[in-house]
Amino acid sequence: MEGKTVPHKEVSTDQDRSSINKIPDSVNDAENNNGNGDHVTDSEKTVEKKTSVKNGIVRMILVLLSLVLEVAVIFLLLHFAGSKAGWIYSIIHIISMILVLMIYGSHRTASIRMTWIILILVLPIVGTVLYFLIGLNGYTIQMRKRYVRLDKKLFPLLPENEDVFRRASARSGRLTGVMQYIRKNAGYPVYENTRVTYYDDALKGLEAQKEELAKAEHFIFMEYHAIEDAESWHEIRDILAERAGAGVEVRIFYDDMGSVGFITTDFVKRTKALGIQCRVFNPFTPGLNLFLNNRDHRKITVIDGKVGFTGGYNLANEYFHRTEPYGFWKDTGIRLEGDAVRSLTITFLEMWNAISNKDKDDKDYSKYLPSVSFPKAHGFVQPYADSPMDDIPVGEDVYMSLAENAQDYVWYITPYLIITDEMNHVLSLAAKRGVDVRIITPGIPDKKIVYSLTRSYYNGLARNGVRIFEFTPGFCHAKMCVSDDIVAVCGTINLDYRSLYHHFENGCLYADCQAVMDTKRDFEETFALCNEVTEYYVSGRGALMRFKHMLLRLAAPLM
Repeated sequence: MEGKTVPHKEVSTDQDRSSINKIPDSVNDAENNNGNGDHVTDSEKTVEKKTSVKNGIVRMILVLLSLVLEVAVIFLLLHFAGSKAGWIYSIIHIISMILVLMIYGSHRTASIRMTWIILILVLPIVGTVLYFLIGLNGYTIQMRKRYVRLDKKLFPLLPENEDVFRRASARSGRLTGVMQYIRKNAGYPVYENTRVTYYDDALKGLEAQKEELAKAEHFIFMEYHAIEDAESWHEIRDILAERAGAGVEVRIFYDDMGSVGFITTDFVKRTKALGIQCRVFNPFTPGLNLFLNNRDHRKITVIDGKVGFTGGYNLANEYFHRTEPYGFWKDTGIRLEGDAVRSLTITFLEMWNAISNKDKDDKDYSKYLPSVSFPKAHGFVQPYADSPMDDIPVGEDVYMSLAENAQDYVWYITPYLIITDEMNHVLSLAAKRGVDVRIITPGIPDKKIVYSLTRSYYNGLARNGVRIFEFTPGFCHAKMCVSDDIVAVCGTINLDYRSLYHHFENGCLYADCQAVMDTKRDFEETFALCNEVTEYYVSGRGALMRFKHMLLRLAAPLM
């Protein structure tokens, strides 16, 4: 812990894990073949895995060094030119002042504006160059045009479902605002006739996912931030290859930065050799890529347009307890069966066709949007997506709307807590109104600097009545919210700047159904495994820790 020691509950690790989820013995058994029936020894698998990770990390380091070198060259050229001709410095300072005024007058959140204003005023050359590289959110005009063009084709294929929205509003007025917001600003309707199944552990979601994949008859779509070329993926890959051999159309794509430490560069070639279509989002290559900062953080599986999966977990071993680098890994997911899967399909098709203008895109989308005959299910479901292309922070606004509408309680779980002043105010105001506002964050960090930054937000929230819990057994990667026994959200959206402002994300709001209560029950069981640190962060921080947190908060929007 930082500064003073925060007392933690003495909890047996074995009891922790059994009370969270019983891990099947099969998870602890190593994969004993290479997918072709050949026996593979543990030492061979270890060497192969180390080589894959090493290659990915080397490529990442080379790309980062290239980017740093190119940015350094720009700085040096500007500095050298300015030293030879003082008027160049004058122009840079004029540009920096214009930028400061533009940023101050922009519609961005105040937290982001303040960071850029201070950086540009203190370091005009560095701040100005960085702002043009990453401060403008990075996307190119061509990329934005592609998304606009695709959305004009895809979103009209979603139903309006006005009657469903009216029934949801009649059921609870607290659903009206947030559902209407998603409809108007993200373009996704509310559905009925959709069964939602909640998984309190990623392994349970994976096992259900594999069962459904094996039954696919027409197509399989999979979109993930990270894929690790290891046992968990191999089990999925073998199912996909078998289905592809049976004539099922199989598509998968992943974010290159999210997977760079997990796979080698020939992953796409090997995947395509199995009959699986494979694409890479925003390849991590040397050069000044203005789109580099915007990553695909979504996690979606769609099977035949009838069954869909989403949640916090990627397709890597650590999510399913095969490796545990940060203690017990807490992650969650949901399965949708019925009408609402249509929105997941549209979300996938948008990203698949927008990845590159060099790929052959779809001409007929209707064959992936079948009419689903599903028994009437209780409740309302609204899958949605968030994109940095439209400058509308849908993910943040949904989370804040749930807090604003809460009357009894609103609970969140997130791996990182790096929020805007606006969200800080909304959560604090809800607590001041008497709402039970709680946030669960990890007890064991995966990134120490980000962990310290997360803790820097505790004081401002805790002194206003928000309760903070740290997940003692390990790292919680789930991204969820539940409120008032009525509504819940599960998806990929962290409570941090990257998720809320820079990444492509997706979530699912579900209301008035059993899955909401299952989500609440999981929260209650997770609270029992946490150490509440609220009181300590109200008054227990030393001067050195406060100063450290102040500096971290200043740099938060840049991380």
